[in-house]
Amino acid sequence: MSRRASRTAAVEVLYGSDVREQDVSELMAQRDDLDDYALHLVEHVRGRQTELDEIITKHSLGWTIERMSSVDRNVLRVAVLELLERDVPPAAAIDEAVDIAKRFSGEDAGRFVNGVLAAVKSTLYGEGGGSSPNGSNGSSVAG
Repeated sequence: MSRRASRTAAVEVLYGSDVREQDVSELMAQRDDLDDYALHLVEHVRGRQTELDEIITKHSLGWTIERMSSVDRNVLRVAVLELLERDVPPAAAIDEAVDIAKRFSGEDAGRFVNGVLAAVKSTLYGEGGGSSPNGSNGSSVAG
């Protein structure tokens, strides 16, 4: 499974959990297409959800996490997790999130997700986007 497919599967599980108000582990057990990366994303989004939601809310002026569509909220959670973990180039995490948002929620969602993630990236990596604000290679998170 590609990283793109893993991200999409993770968003689908997280979205399903939100909409059905069903436990994530139950939904994961119902799917046989989740690879290790998709499982990692789902588990870590759930484990760090409060932190992720705070970051998203801080960078989405005028929006609360509850006011966002479930798709947008979960796309943002996955992408912010990837930005925090620094395992994926920031541009790749953002581009994939925008594509998933457009696919499942429409063009406006893609623009919204892009704007929020650009602000998060700027905070975490500095204005240049490739390094942390202190000029290092990004081993620590600002914020």
